Order: sequence, then C-alpha cells, then structure tokens
Amino acid sequence: MADLYSKLGVKKGAEEAEIKKAYRKLAKELHPDRNKDNPKATERFADVTAAYDLLSDRDKRAQYDRGEIDEQGNPRGPFGFGGRGGGGFHPGAAPGGASYEFGGDGADFGDIFEGIFGRSRGGGGRRPGGFGGFGTQGGGRAPKGADISYRLAVPFEDAATLKPQRITLANGKTIDVKLPNGVESGTQMRLGGQGEAGPGGNGDAIITVDVRPHRFFKRDEDDVRLDLPVSIDEAVIGAKVKVPTVDGAVMLGIPKGSSSGKTLRLRGKGFHRKDGSRGDQLVTVMVDIPADDPGLEAFVETWDGKGKRNPRANLGV
Repeated sequence: MADLYSKLGVKKGAEEAEIKKAYRKLAKELHPDRNKDNPKATERFADVTAAYDLLSDRDKRAQYDRGEIDEQGNPRGPFGFGGRGGGGFHPGAAPGGASYEFGGDGADFGDIFEGIFGRSRGGGGRRPGGFGGFGTQGGGRAPKGADISYRLAVPFEDAATLKPQRITLANGKTIDVKLPNGVESGTQMRLGGQGEAGPGGNGDAIITVDVRPHRFFKRDEDDVRLDLPVSIDEAVIGAKVKVPTVDGAVMLGIPKGSSSGKTLRLRGKGFHRKDGSRGDQLVTVMVDIPADDPGLEAFVETWDGKGKRNPRANLGV
C-alpha cells in the first residue's frame, strides 16, 4: 500500500503549504462531479482526501511519521494488528453499499459528529468491519455493520460561515451537522453508529462535503474574492458603498481616484481556517462606464486632461 505522502505526490518532509497545494490540485482533477463516469477517479479522490485529512492534522501526522498509527488513523497494535477496538474502517468495498446526496438548510438538533474522517471508498461507502485490536473476520470481535456514504451540497456562504446543515439519514433520522473549521469540497465527516446494523454494532455514516459555487463570490484559498462594479463618479471622487459579504452587506470606502483593478480588503470576511481564524474578502474595483451618456461624452471632449496621459506607458506602447 502506498504511503500517504505518495498518494499526494509529495515527500515525507513536505511543508504544510506544499501538502495543501498538492491536495487542492488533485481534488480539482479527481472531484466526482468532473468524473461521473470514472469510478477509479472517484475512489482515488477519496484516497487523497483521506491522506490530506490525516497529514493536515499536526498531531496525527506526527503519530503517522513515528509509525504509531496507520494510513486510516488507526493505532498500530502489537504484531502489526491495528484498529479501534470494535473495528475501524479498512480498505476494500463490501457488496451492496449505499450512497446518498443532500443539499438542504439548517435546523436545530444535537451535533454528534466526531470530526474529520480519514477514508471512504468512493461511491460504495461500505466497509468490511470487525478488524479491530486482535479480532479478525474468523474470530474475536463480531464485525460491525457497513458504513453508508452521503454527499452533502453546502451553499457557498454557509460553508464560509460554518452554518449548520440539516440532512436526513437512510434510517429516517433528521439531524443538523456542524461544519468543521477549514471545510472545503472533499472534506469528510464521520457520524458514529448511523450506518447499517451488524453483529458487532452499527456502522457509521460518512459524509462528504461539496461546497457549491456562487454567482459572484469566488474562493481563493481561505479568502473570498469579489469584483465590485462602481460608477465613474464613485471612482473619481470616492464614496462609501454597500458591499455584499458572506456575513451580509457592509459599507466600504472607495478611495478617490480608484481605477479598475484596485483591490480593497475586508478583514475576517473569508472562510474559517482549521485554527479557527478567518481569511479576508478581497474586493476588486471595476469602474462601470455607461455606453450612451451624452453629458459624459461632452464633458470628456472638453476635459483639460484629454490626451495628456498615457495609461499604457508601462506596457511600452
């Protein structure tokens, strides 16, 4: 089995930023929405997501590097046996797995998520179960039931602000799930005991987040970008204008003499990072000039500055 670093295409001593960059590139290439007819890509997407989830956690990464836990985050026991007591998730898909997709709003139920989950086998979401501690399929502990995989479509603003999301599980239970810090498309969460029943207890629900695109916001790492149209008078003499953010509209000062492309920063209006801090919103000014305005045309024709300045001088033309 390839180690977690190999799955992401980085070296063992790679910096956190290098690991994150490698994961983002692979996640974009392998995302299930772009590979609907390629189950191998979907399976590899789950693998690289699991690898990133473990390696982006400093404590777990240190344990993995020391050989204390395996690729699934399970403790390595004596004689090479590992697991989490009653049977953690292990590679290999059992037959008859189930997969569900959701895209709802929030309500008010208890949050029982254990946090980021390390591994899921693509669309099937099943697990053999019952490989914990010294137990085996042939004896020891009875196997748990299969895991069930779900996909949760989350609106852009909800992902940025960590708004709880309501889902209905296969057993009919409706709950609110709390999104973790650092959430992005591909983030996986485990809901203990909400999978299929088995001799050793229920399996788990494995939920994969899919952050939906926005019509004018764009994500840039942990920041949010916005192109903001402003009128010519607002750009020339400056103004206070209302600007949308993921948290709601705020007032922003447009400096006097702002040209298209000038970028302003709204601090703390981006996505939540894993440490709980937030990125910023980067607002790029776009001067909106009306196509047919006789008064504006007449002013420019008689403007003293007409033809006296070359804004393309830096381009050598």
